[in-house]
Amino acid sequence: MSKRDYYQVLGVQKNASEDELKKAYRRLAMKYHPDRNPDDKQAEDHFKEIKEAYEILSDPQKRTAYDQFGHAGVDTSMGGGGSGFGGFGGFGDIGDIFESVFGGSGFRNGGGNRAFRGSDLRYDLSLSLEEVVAGTEVKIRVPTHIVCSTCDGTGAKPGTSPTACRRCGGQGQVRITQGFFSVQQTCPTCRGSGKIIPEPCSPCRGTGRTQEHKTLSVKIPPGVDTGDRIRLSGEGEAGMNSGPAGDLYVQINVRPHPIFVREDNHLFCEVPISIVTAALGGELEAPTLDGRVVLKIPPETQTGKVFRIRGKGVKPVRGGPSGDLHCRVVIETPINLTVRQKELLKDFEKSVRGSKRHSPKQSSWLDGVKKFFEDMKF
Repeated sequence: MSKRDYYQVLGVQKNASEDELKKAYRRLAMKYHPDRNPDDKQAEDHFKEIKEAYEILSDPQKRTAYDQFGHAGVDTSMGGGGSGFGGFGGFGDIGDIFESVFGGSGFRNGGGNRAFRGSDLRYDLSLSLEEVVAGTEVKIRVPTHIVCSTCDGTGAKPGTSPTACRRCGGQGQVRITQGFFSVQQTCPTCRGSGKIIPEPCSPCRGTGRTQEHKTLSVKIPPGVDTGDRIRLSGEGEAGMNSGPAGDLYVQINVRPHPIFVREDNHLFCEVPISIVTAALGGELEAPTLDGRVVLKIPPETQTGKVFRIRGKGVKPVRGGPSGDLHCRVVIETPINLTVRQKELLKDFEKSVRGSKRHSPKQSSWLDGVKKFFEDMKF
């Protein structure tokens, strides 16, 4: 028997939005659900057809394939309409429909004995630039919840044990009948745990977990930067009901450095030089993170000149060549001069005044200013 068009099944147009599809599906699912139509084979078949249509059209990839190739473009064998009616778990988000109607937990799977994974934790770690460039190993102390050693996580006082909740029979859920429907909700007595603890463990107060601090060793690979995270698997909070522990994420923050500024894998710094060194040239020691290097200053160096020292930057954390160190020279004006020093500078200034040969930038700038004012005359 040939299948009907999925859009016709849901009663929507081909350009229907996701919200329109969902509304149509909910309306039809409520109408033709087997619990509302007991012993009605036609309603059961119609419900299967509705569910299959929604599963295809609510998936963007499957919907595209269906629009292009029809039923031949989609494979419903992996969750189509023939999933049967063994409870409500096989109907996708049909639980959302009944949850909105009854306000409970709907038909979510799970019970009192289900294990829960522990929460992930975050630890902010502040490091110096030297530490992240070279790599290091640090010890951190982390507050966390761990399995209670007194009760081994049962939550019960030693010598006693939890008992099954009488109201839900240890399932963690109770069935409530309203009208045509029978739904499951979290048991209000045990709050979904399925267990009652007559005599709670004192250290953990019946939770099965206690808060402690643990010391961990964290290896910092060379090249990490602010914002990078290091994951320590299983070092988060302990799980519930013997569930696995969460993870610990170490968030890196690099403190400002007094000399260097980092940009990606390159380092930048300013190197002050005297006016004499700038004019005559010379050598000076420049700092790097692994020692000192001799920086040769050529004669007639201007302020702002940048010298690049290859390979003295940061080695990338994911491999590759190291970055460079960029040294920007800044000519420092002398201060606290003596009378004699001031006289010498005045004599020097007279000897070069007005010479384009000695101060080409100044002369060019003065010429530009002169022309600017001349052009402003009316």
